Amino acid sequence: MTNEQRQIHQTALFLRTSFEAIQCSIAGRLEDPLPCWLDTSMVMMLSRELKRCCQQSKPLFLPEATERLYLAAQQCELLLKQCPGMLSSSLCYRHLGTILTPLNEAIQYMEIPIKMRWPWQRLAR
Repeated sequence: MTNEQRQIHQTALFLRTSFEAIQCSIAGRLEDPLPCWLDTSMVMMLSRELKRCCQQSKPLFLPEATERLYLAAQQCELLLKQCPGMLSSSLCYRHLGTILTPLNEAIQYMEIPIKMRWPWQRLAR
């Protein structure tokens, strides 16, 4: 991996850890019917980082990695449109899962060494 690739990969890992931490903080309130009040400023910062990571990954990784990052960024934007207070804790928890799934897939695609890739190679899902 080049330094640029390593930096983007590390950013993606940071984003995954951050979204997982947010999701874990909500886990204790899953049965609570009251609206979930996320720290939208933090989620907005993570959203900006996710978009930046997506843009910078285009020339450096498989297109599938960039597609997954883009999907995660779209899901994050949807979450922000409904925050704060529009989602219950359980819906917010699930929505964070819809961000984490493509983010995890993108990280898997990023971990395929460039020298090991063949044009027909695809990551098993």
